[in-house]
Amino acid sequence: MANQGQGDRVTAELEPVVAGAIASTGFELEQLDVAQAGRRRLVRVVVDGDDGVGLDEVAVVSRAVAAVLDEHDAVLGGPYTLEVTSPGVDRPLTRPRHWRRARLRLVKVRPVEGEVFTARVGAADEDADGGVQLLVGDALRRVGYHEVAHAVVEVEFKQPPVAELAMLEGRASGTEEDAR
Repeated sequence: MANQGQGDRVTAELEPVVAGAIASTGFELEQLDVAQAGRRRLVRVVVDGDDGVGLDEVAVVSRAVAAVLDEHDAVLGGPYTLEVTSPGVDRPLTRPRHWRRARLRLVKVRPVEGEVFTARVGAADEDADGGVQLLVGDALRRVGYHEVAHAVVEVEFKQPPVAELAMLEGRASGTEEDAR
């Protein structure tokens, strides 16, 4: 248990500098974990951006994070392994920016009260006290973030129906021309 507390302390100390390094590359820190792995520490960094994170961007972020970690090697107290990744598709939607980035995607929502449902994401408020517009079936529905117990993006293997996208974009016709 002492190692866990120490890992939490190291994580707390490194989080601002790692977040700053990531921000300088144009991305956001989603999660930082520092854990002991044998004689080394494992530094796991999860980054995200409005347009996702590609392999080239992961390499850029890795170099920036490694540079600040090397500057703060006293905090780590020895050798480390750095792992930089992007959030998986199964990441829960817990923050307004997660909902914003999931715009037009299909999601499975488990509300605080009521039955689980599937919906397509529309406009999402920036404020944590706000909510998101969802297309449930053929009806638009406003759901407050506080009303959602758990939500994740559903993997789709085909393009969303044009009519659904049109409804979320505020267009009435839902023609192929609207999808462009």
